[in-house]
Amino acid sequence: MSKKNYNLMIGVGALVAIIILVALVGYFVSRPRPVVIQGEAEAASYRISGKVAGRIGEFRAEEGDTVRKGDTLVLIDSPEIRSKIAEAEAARAAAVAQRNKAYNGAQREQITGAYELWQKALVGEEVMRKSLARVEKLHGQKVVSDQKYDETKAQYDAAVATAAAAKSQYDMAVRGARQEDKDAAVALVERANAAVDLVNAYLDEIVLVSPADGVVSNRYPKVGELVGQGSPIMTIEDLHDMWFTFNIREDRLHSLKNGDKVELQIPALDGRKIRATVYYLAVRESYATWRATREAGEYDTKTFEVRLRPDEYVAGLRPGMTALFTSGE
Repeated sequence: MSKKNYNLMIGVGALVAIIILVALVGYFVSRPRPVVIQGEAEAASYRISGKVAGRIGEFRAEEGDTVRKGDTLVLIDSPEIRSKIAEAEAARAAAVAQRNKAYNGAQREQITGAYELWQKALVGEEVMRKSLARVEKLHGQKVVSDQKYDETKAQYDAAVATAAAAKSQYDMAVRGARQEDKDAAVALVERANAAVDLVNAYLDEIVLVSPADGVVSNRYPKVGELVGQGSPIMTIEDLHDMWFTFNIREDRLHSLKNGDKVELQIPALDGRKIRATVYYLAVRESYATWRATREAGEYDTKTFEVRLRPDEYVAGLRPGMTALFTSGE
């Protein structure tokens, strides 16, 4: 082989090698790279507020404290509730007294007095009966005028009615109150008891307790400040009810669906990797999340909110921590 042909072959080989090298470089440079998607951890939060207005008397938990369900968090000072309790208790005592009076009946002195009045009325009736008999006899003999007879008869009828009324008063004193009055007295006591129970229910609301295990993340008023009914006082975050939220363009979802398992990386926990499951996937509001895929704009892409729940409790994980996962294009 001549030297000329040898040099030509070397040149061709070198050219082929360069072409292959350029092709390989182009392939690796143009190959789609995985996209790192960033989200953050969130936790269920409970706003602590009361049903009654008052001033903050005492805090039993500071920001950052870990609390258990049922722990006392806040004491509210409410003089109005205390006065309402006293008022309700007094109303109940009055209602109980009325009920006892209705069931116990009249006192012995009242019964004796009613009996004496009845006996007095009976005596008056007997006197008028005798007077009427005499006047009636004289009237038959034409000695007494018709007017005198009528007057005596009217007085006798009045005496009979007075005796009957006195007898009724005596019977009523012996018998006591009517059943309707007794029922009304019992109803008054029940209403008073309900009012006391209602006020006591509000009294329970001046001691606020934690609805769940968690961490005190925020405290809004200070001791001594006035808080209204339903005003938020502090926030408890439940670290055992956490999830991760990602906002992902639809062209990067790659058929992600509920139930899929995803590996997440937590930079704040020294890059610890955990497993999480997709449980929520929905489009975000379109007015803020559309994006053109090209300058010319063949179509617009929307952003989806994706939530994942860790498969197990992650020690040290806190709301707001960043979570990462890669999505190939």
